[in-house]
Amino acid sequence: MEPVSIQLIRNATLKLNYNGKTFLVDPSLSPKHSFMSFVVPNKNLNPTVDLPLPVSDITKGLDAVLVTHTHLDHFDEGAKKALDKSLPLFGQPFDKKVLEESPFSNVQLVEEKVAFEGTTIIRTKGKHGPDQLLKALGEVSGFVLQANGYPTVYIVGDCLLDEEIKSTIQKYNPAIIVVNSGGAEYGGAQILMDEKRAVEVAKLAPKAKVIAVHMESLDHCKTTRDMVRQEAQKEKVSILVPNDGETIVL
Repeated sequence: MEPVSIQLIRNATLKLNYNGKTFLVDPSLSPKHSFMSFVVPNKNLNPTVDLPLPVSDITKGLDAVLVTHTHLDHFDEGAKKALDKSLPLFGQPFDKKVLEESPFSNVQLVEEKVAFEGTTIIRTKGKHGPDQLLKALGEVSGFVLQANGYPTVYIVGDCLLDEEIKSTIQKYNPAIIVVNSGGAEYGGAQILMDEKRAVEVAKLAPKAKVIAVHMESLDHCKTTRDMVRQEAQKEKVSILVPNDGETIVL
């Protein structure tokens, strides 16, 4: 059995090796300052940092793509240009129009779950923000990956910590949880978990390895890596906080 490994590319883009296959999660591959700011109107200020390695290295050896939702920081023009258009691309039904109009020829919308090369991919639900912003923000998903002999992985996606997320953790008992914990703000409200919610996830799943990502790459994300590390230390929980380009072997 090959070990599970997760490489943080930038923001929420991950290169996940699981069950002998390599998945690229939420590919946002555009150069620094190539798409719109989420704070300042009419300015291209995102991403705020460059990719940590060449796009050709990121796209090498892929077997499939997972897209939790199609906001620019998760699925962008850079990804559409760089990725092999024949790769299986798994997304949510809400994004049917965007994905089917993209250049990819093998789009698979996951209603509940789908099997891929021995791995079960289960789509999970969540809310990207408070109720008053849900129409503007649209639907988002997460993914649980399961395979015989492998630890269960839960990619939470751009979700606030609510009863839906808590029940998903309880139901699937994941050994690895990836939390988007950038503390992003939009419309005067928080639309992403922050350091305190990441710590709460770690407390909800004390046996799981919790990995915090989606930080220090977008102008509306307020939570830094150091904030997560400090909160975890204060609350005496373990959270892995990779730098861009870093690979965690699990």
